[in-house]
Amino acid sequence: MYVLAKSVLALMIGFIVSVVLGLVLIPWLRKLKIGQKTSIFVKAHAKKSGTPTMGGLIFTLSTIITIFALYFMNKLKISSNLLIILFVFFGYGLIGFVDDYLKVKHKSNEAGLSRLQKFLAQVLIAIAFFYVYMRQGSNPYIEIYALKIKINLGFMYGFFILFMLVGASNAVNLTDGLDGLAGGLSAIAIMVYGMIAWNSGWLEGYDDVAVFCFILVGGLLGFLVFNSHPAKVFMGDTGSLPLGAVLATLAILTHREVSLILVGGVFVIETLSVILQVASVKIRHKKLFPMTPIHHSFEKWGWSETDIVRLFYVVGFILGTGAIAYGVWY
Repeated sequence: MYVLAKSVLALMIGFIVSVVLGLVLIPWLRKLKIGQKTSIFVKAHAKKSGTPTMGGLIFTLSTIITIFALYFMNKLKISSNLLIILFVFFGYGLIGFVDDYLKVKHKSNEAGLSRLQKFLAQVLIAIAFFYVYMRQGSNPYIEIYALKIKINLGFMYGFFILFMLVGASNAVNLTDGLDGLAGGLSAIAIMVYGMIAWNSGWLEGYDDVAVFCFILVGGLLGFLVFNSHPAKVFMGDTGSLPLGAVLATLAILTHREVSLILVGGVFVIETLSVILQVASVKIRHKKLFPMTPIHHSFEKWGWSETDIVRLFYVVGFILGTGAIAYGVWY
């Protein structure tokens, strides 16, 4: 019950700090004319062009501020596992921030970091993650508990970490195309991992990892005050990249890697829709969907933006509850 009480309090503090930061940062972003240029392929979004971006700063800063406030109040300890999470969170946030800054500076969505530059930065983060992870005595295993399968990857676990970080961060980035979609789905998924962390007593600093999750959920809820339709700010890569990377990190640290397929099920579907679309065009010379990621197909089919977001939230919630059953009971 103590961890639960701390988590609820952490969520509330994260939410309040996030809302306050939003009230301060959004006018500042507008003043600096840090606006998002929307895709020319989605005509319905043309009116959103110029909406402030880099709003991921709201929940990333609120999370970091709340973490250190609780630390200096002796309400939270920085364990090696929490240190890994914060390092990944900050590292991917920095990659996204630089990418967004370059796009805004050159007024083009193509002017950000190159794929090679992003990948090299992600490799460095994965190497540091792997080094600290192994140094603290963790085992390089992938476990599928329901099937009682345990695979020892050895040094290849470092490549697995890289794959998880890159895949999850890109999946959240692809999903960030409708007001409130990526933020709400991330809040659901991170809350699920917070509950899984509650029941991972064998994990060093498990209670503080859970508290981190709920601080971030609070920050995301505060962000959604400004990002829900009609959005007053977009998260940009500054927000989407660290959210995906944190989801992958939580899955790895709690040894629930496979559960990420369920927890982030909507992100997986969005990514698969893009992969299948590209494959279909190259092999069959025909589109499989009207437009990808698949949330844009729903728009083409006549769904309103708010209805699509609600549907995806429901699917994310159902998959998340299934993942809790899998992650806690098996």
